[in-house]
Amino acid sequence: MIQLNFPTYKFKLKNRENKPLVWDPVRKKWVVLQPEEWVRQHCIAFLLEDKKYPLELINVEKKIQLNGRSKRYDIIVFRPTGKPHILIECKAPTVSITQKSFDQIAQYNMALNSTYLMVTNGMDHYFCQIDAAQTKYQFLKSLPVFKPSE
Repeated sequence: MIQLNFPTYKFKLKNRENKPLVWDPVRKKWVVLQPEEWVRQHCIAFLLEDKKYPLELINVEKKIQLNGRSKRYDIIVFRPTGKPHILIECKAPTVSITQKSFDQIAQYNMALNSTYLMVTNGMDHYFCQIDAAQTKYQFLKSLPVFKPSE
């Protein structure tokens, strides 16, 4: 896999039937190491190691209902209260981040109502804070560090 624009993290890797696998600490299982999964695992490590979010507050690849259709988000971080806090959309490194990427995460967030959004392809990262009451958003330099009181 290619070097991404994240700090260096250690991952558990192995091969099975000529397929590279990576250990997902959130799902607690080995998953096929596709380019998008490489980005997703870096985001998880970023949340755990750099932003200090507890593993039990992170959820990966779960279905949500959106306008009667089943969709799947990449990563969500919950507050200790159970309310969605950060929604993350991961793309493969070869996929450019476009308006379509932002439209996708905005649609998902209509159902989830997270405070923060992150869109990344592992090379470029975009962070924003949502003010639902004012129907505004603000781009940020990064995500906040975990605060147990939130």
